[in-house]
Amino acid sequence: MNEQQLPSWADPSVNPADLDAQGVSRRGLLRRAGLFGAAFALGSAATPAFASSGKPGFGGDDPRLAYLVGDHHIHSVYSHDAKYTFSQQAQAAARYGLDWMVFNEHSNFGHAYYGAKMEHAEIVKARAENPRQLIFQGLEWYIPAAEHCTVFAAPGPHETDLLTQFELAYDGKLLGYTEGSAGAADTARNEAHAVKAIKWLAEQRRSGYVDDVLVLANHPLRLGIDSPHEMRGWRDAAPEIMIGMEGAPGAQGAALPGWRGATSIRGEYENKPSAQSWSGYPTDAYLTYGGFDWATATVGGLWDSMLAEGSLFSITTNSDNHRTVFDTWKNGDWPAGQNFDNTGKLPDPVNTDTPQPGSDFWPGEFSRTHVGVTRYGYRAVMAGLRAGRVWVDHGHLLDGLDVRVKRDCDLGRGVTLGGRLRVRKGEKITLYVTVTSASRANPQGILPELAHVDVIRGAVRGPVSDRDGWKAPDTRVVQTKDVSGRKGTYTLRIPLTAGDESFYVRLRGSDGKRHGTGYLGASVDPHGPIPHEPGNGDPWADTWFYSNPVFVDVAGA
Repeated sequence: MNEQQLPSWADPSVNPADLDAQGVSRRGLLRRAGLFGAAFALGSAATPAFASSGKPGFGGDDPRLAYLVGDHHIHSVYSHDAKYTFSQQAQAAARYGLDWMVFNEHSNFGHAYYGAKMEHAEIVKARAENPRQLIFQGLEWYIPAAEHCTVFAAPGPHETDLLTQFELAYDGKLLGYTEGSAGAADTARNEAHAVKAIKWLAEQRRSGYVDDVLVLANHPLRLGIDSPHEMRGWRDAAPEIMIGMEGAPGAQGAALPGWRGATSIRGEYENKPSAQSWSGYPTDAYLTYGGFDWATATVGGLWDSMLAEGSLFSITTNSDNHRTVFDTWKNGDWPAGQNFDNTGKLPDPVNTDTPQPGSDFWPGEFSRTHVGVTRYGYRAVMAGLRAGRVWVDHGHLLDGLDVRVKRDCDLGRGVTLGGRLRVRKGEKITLYVTVTSASRANPQGILPELAHVDVIRGAVRGPVSDRDGWKAPDTRVVQTKDVSGRKGTYTLRIPLTAGDESFYVRLRGSDGKRHGTGYLGASVDPHGPIPHEPGNGDPWADTWFYSNPVFVDVAGA
């Protein structure tokens, strides 16, 4: 692998005058974290300092963090239904400020037999041509009996072999293990094979065959075929591997007015329940809410029901880029006798100068996943994802977000996203939310303005008896902070008290343009995201951020 360079905004040798406003803002955040220069390139001396209170098992500090922006769901000519070359995708990602990206091509026999190896050669080339980006090779796995997942490995001698072995042995589409309807003869076998697949990946990491590998469920409620018990089963099979799901799908440009048709919905969530769908989901679950999947957007819903078990399950957002809205490129023509099955690669695209059909934004143009790290590098990104140091935004709503929860008697930095703070019943603790507002117009020419920050709190009750339960009845919005008009970097201080039960807190906020009563009622969520009317879902006019949770474990609970 070629020598990696720091992103321009993090590289001390790059003159600040050569950065745009957001690059300058990100550099300022990096400096404040004490990670500028060698501290970021080589690794910080900062490590978690447990028991900061001096009492074993209590308190705990997390290191100072820089946040890298990325996208784990990008397709190229090595996917049968996509369009762009690696070079086009990497250049777009650089233009929109991505630090890391994953090419997760669709599984196919053509991909497994031919495309994956050719793709790897192009990834090696792309890494050399784009030394300021971290470019992962991945696979979009067709989960037996369910939807899709991103699977990706750390760069190394076996990264491609791991993916092709996995594709041929465990892909539901390639094996014909697609049946998932309740009571069907093959459903139990297929669901079990998905669990076996995740355990196999975990073993490849444990054995050292690859340095690291991660799995994230893609567009989980698009078809309603990812049942709650399946998602819990994947997580429990290897929580260090199966770390979460897309909180918001790609294809966010699908409902730009007048572009795809009168029935189009953000994320292409335009489906109805089928025989394969899990029957416990309401029909409203097939929509997006403020562009986010119903499982994430519903306070007290499926995501919260999983967090209420006390286990981390992260969310992300990404482009799922296949065909960019208003783009003028079309697929090239196949030479005689060639197709995807016998080549594993589409012909390179051709520019028509005429807008072509599409639903997607370029990587980083609209959807961004921010991952907290203490140094720059591939394994650092994967470690940050595994730790749950993640927040997401649409439309470049924020430049920065730092979240800490700490006991009032402690002097340290506190515990951040994905972490756990151990306290005693009745202890006073404070949630610190440091926001850095958007410093520049987004790619649509809008200077985003955050209107509010919502604090969502839920009780932790432990493992559930009903593996298909999708409600967390003790989770609700407990406070909303109006931040309209606030600029620069500011910190919200929100007092919390540890009661009898362990709990978690997570954050959400928006530009304030579209709100309504949350899916489970005003007492749970008085001003949450709402669906848009079909064909009229301009994503730039309804932008949100979400954060992962911080857990607070109450001693004796």
